[in-house]
Amino acid sequence: MPELPEVETVARSLAPQLLGRTIVGLAKLDWPRMLTPPLSEFATLVAGRRIEAVGRRAKWLLLTLDAGWTLAIHLRMSGHLLVAEPAAVDAPHVHFALDLDNGRRLIFDDQRKFGRVHLLDSTGLLALDAAHGPEPLADDFTPAILAERLRNRQAPIKALLLDQRLIAGLGNIYANEALWLAGIHPLTPGGALTLDQIAALYHAIRLVLAEAIANQGSSLRNYRDGYGRRGNYQEHFNVYDRVGKPCPRCQTAIERIVIAQRSTFFCPSCQGLVQ
Repeated sequence: MPELPEVETVARSLAPQLLGRTIVGLAKLDWPRMLTPPLSEFATLVAGRRIEAVGRRAKWLLLTLDAGWTLAIHLRMSGHLLVAEPAAVDAPHVHFALDLDNGRRLIFDDQRKFGRVHLLDSTGLLALDAAHGPEPLADDFTPAILAERLRNRQAPIKALLLDQRLIAGLGNIYANEALWLAGIHPLTPGGALTLDQIAALYHAIRLVLAEAIANQGSSLRNYRDGYGRRGNYQEHFNVYDRVGKPCPRCQTAIERIVIAQRSTFFCPSCQGLVQ
């Protein structure tokens, strides 16, 4: 599933293609379950709306429209967005498309049909925002805030990092990489981390996310940016999906366990679990 760096990359690549464009209308929808509100209401509300900003909240892509509306799009497992010629809607996995005033279309290609498109008013946008924790790259996110959110938490730190209510945008790839960089075992209870460990984790999270964005995210399967380009951060993984390969720091073989039903990769030597 695309995480913060992938969604941020998509937003940045779509912005120059969409800013100032007007949505003429709905060009295609063949999977109604992906849409909120229902088709007839959505089509009426979105037609004629001007795209004023392209951004991100957590793993949601946000197109800010005029008249107080926001188009919130979640790519889920296999979705990607492109601005393309009209004929692109005939591709086999394009389930949603919007006509733009320059003759092009914003298309949502989603092989597995898990993606979601929600048209939100101001109340809906506030609810989406409230459902997520702080943005880890925001200026107001600090080690002290991270420490407060981990206080007295007994769940493994890896599981806590995946909780979108705790911190927004982190997923399996970057939680693994940040914990390795900070030298923290993924099974360590969140509330057991020392202040030094929390500071190390804070800096690791921000560094890993920034480096991933600089590399246009990680393309393991379907992920592409708004121009159809692959990311290349997967070429810089230290532990993710590297079972049996040497740790870049100490050469110990990387191991895999399962935490919160997700594959978790770590170095048993330099991420030792403190009993």
